[in-house]
Order: sequence, then C-alpha cells, then structure tokens
Amino acid sequence: MSFIRLSKVLMTISGLAVIASVVLFFVPGPKLSMEFTGGTLMNIVPPTGKTKADIQSAIESFRTVDDKSFGNFTLSMTREGNLLIRSRTLSNEEHLALLAHLEKQVGGTIEEKQFTTIGPTVGATLKRQSVYALILASVGIVFYIAFAFYRVPRKLSPWRFGVFAVVAMMHDLAITTGIFIVLSRLTNFEFDTLFITALLTVLGYSVNDTIIIFDRIRENMVFADKHEDFAVTAERSLKETIVRTLNTSTTTLITLFCLYFLGSESIRWFILALIIGIVLGNYSSYFIATPLLIFLKKKE
Repeated sequence: MSFIRLSKVLMTISGLAVIASVVLFFVPGPKLSMEFTGGTLMNIVPPTGKTKADIQSAIESFRTVDDKSFGNFTLSMTREGNLLIRSRTLSNEEHLALLAHLEKQVGGTIEEKQFTTIGPTVGATLKRQSVYALILASVGIVFYIAFAFYRVPRKLSPWRFGVFAVVAMMHDLAITTGIFIVLSRLTNFEFDTLFITALLTVLGYSVNDTIIIFDRIRENMVFADKHEDFAVTAERSLKETIVRTLNTSTTTLITLFCLYFLGSESIRWFILALIIGIVLGNYSSYFIATPLLIFLKKKE
C-alpha cells in the first residue's frame, strides 16, 4: 500500500470534512453547556409513575416569587431516568419555590440529585480561557517540534515539521468538533469544559504519532543515499512505523471502549471524544502531515 498515493484522494475528502465542520461551527453552531453560558442546572428524580411530560407541564405553570413567568428552560432525560432542568440563573429562594411547586403539581416527593448555578461572568471567563488553552497548546507544539528537529538534514526547514504537525492537529480538532455539533443537535450532549479537556488530550495524542513518524523520517534521511528522493524516504518511514502505531492505538482504544460501555454516564461523551480524536489522529499523521511535507518538498 502506498500512503502517498492514497493521501491524494483522502486529503480531498478531509478538506471537505474540515470545511463542513467549520460551516457547522457557525450554522447551527455548538450547543454550549451552562458552564459557558451561565444558568442553573437541576438533576431530579421524578416521583414513581410520573413522566417527563408531567414535569414539563408543572414547570410551565410555575411563577417566580415575584409572580413573573419562569422563562425559557430545557428539559432532558439521562440514561438513568433522571430529569435535567436547565434554566436561567435561579436564586436559592426561586430554587426552593420551584421544587415545592413541582411536588405540589405532580404529587409526590421529588429527589434532587444536583443543583448547580453558574453566573454569566464565570461562563464567559471559562469560554475565553478554553480558547486560550487551545491556542497556547498549538503554538507551544510548533516551537517544541521546530526545536526538536532543528538539525534535520538536507536543508529541510524544522519549522515545516512543526507547522504541518499543527495542521494535522487542527484537522483532527475541526472534524471532532463538527461531529459533536451534529450530536448536540440529535442528543442531549452539550459542549462543556470536559469536552475541551478531551480536545487537549487529542492534541497531545495526535502530535505524539506525528512526531514518531517525523523522527523516523529524520533518521532515515541521515542514512539514506544522498540521491534518494525524499518521497521514497518518507514512504519507507511511514511503513516502518505503522505496526507501532496500530499496536499503541489498538490497546488504547480497547481501554476507551471498555470505559465507554462500562464507565460512568458523566464521562461517556468525554470518552467518545477521545475515541474519535485518537482515530483521526492516527489517520492525519499518515495521510495529512507527512504527505503535506512531501508535496511541499516536491514543489521545491
């Protein structure tokens, strides 16, 4: 199998996928969690025999302590059968009044598993810091790879290794984000700080695979015949690292799939993001980062 020949087709598909993901980021856009938008989250267990529709009807009839409408809210159900109520920021007085109203309307005791309130200022700060974290991580990786490969032979700029590694990472992040934007419109998933943590983890894993390949390319360039074409050296390097990549990724994915199906509900989306990101990271290391390095070298 020729990685370089395949990459000519796969890079086109990847480009279309990245463009689609960027479009999805703006239309319809990610569904942000309360951590980024601010508001109140209540996790309740409805009384036996009561449905989601009963709770929703009761919430719609709720009037606040100053006799104003409760306002917009969303109601969703977890896999355990609990109900999640998301609304604007509620005071403690409004929170207690809402619980009392729900118990009165539906009849029976409502068990509250969680009550969390985050102000809009905190949400905006978290959103800004998440963007800074992704940017700083990417810039740091470029400089690290450029430093690590500063002695690359044949006058190949070490900055190219860093830039193309980050291009591959941006490819992974964009498509992973696009997939989860679609999921957020079809399920109860919302973008939160745990998802940002997953993206940062994917960054590290993706660049690790790419560095392994680049390091093998550098090593082979030292011992290769000086008349050997760079594409031939790179292709040989890809084939020499494929077994190591498959072994590492397979063992990692086995663990992640076990966590996804047997782990806690609270980390299931996080684990799914890691699974998708790791698969994309392996793919981009072989069919995005290295082929870009080869195509630029050929143009020169």
